[in-house]
Amino acid sequence: MRFLSPIALLFVANIFMTYAWYGHLRDLKDRPLVLAILASWGVALVEYCFQVPANRLGYADGQGPFTLGQLKVIQEVITMIVFAAFALWYFKQQLTLNYLWASLCLVAAAWFIFRDGVSATPPAPLPAP
Repeated sequence: MRFLSPIALLFVANIFMTYAWYGHLRDLKDRPLVLAILASWGVALVEYCFQVPANRLGYADGQGPFTLGQLKVIQEVITMIVFAAFALWYFKQQLTLNYLWASLCLVAAAWFIFRDGVSATPPAPLPAP
C-alpha cells in the first residue's frame, strides 16, 4: 500500500494536469487567452491537491518508499501514459511510433533509477572529481 497510494494519487494528478495544460486547446479555443489561463489555473489547483500529497507520501525522507529521483521518473512515466490516452481519446489523435520510442526511453530511465531497488535510503552519490 505504501507504494500504491503515491502512484494512484500521481495518476489522478496527471489527469488534471494534462487537462489543465491541453484541454483549453479544444474547449476554450474561441475564448480569450486570459479565460483559458484562469480556467487552467483552476484545474491546476485541483491537480496540486493530489500531486502534493502523492509526493509527501512517496518521498523516502518522509518515510515513503521512493527517492526523489524515483518519484520524478514515476511522474514522467505516468505523464506519458496519461498524455497518450488523452491525445488518443480527447483529441482523437493517432498514436505514432514516436510515442513508442519515447515510452521506451522512459522505460530505460525507470530501469536506471530503480536498478538499486526501492528503499528509504538513496544510493551513494558520485565521488567528487
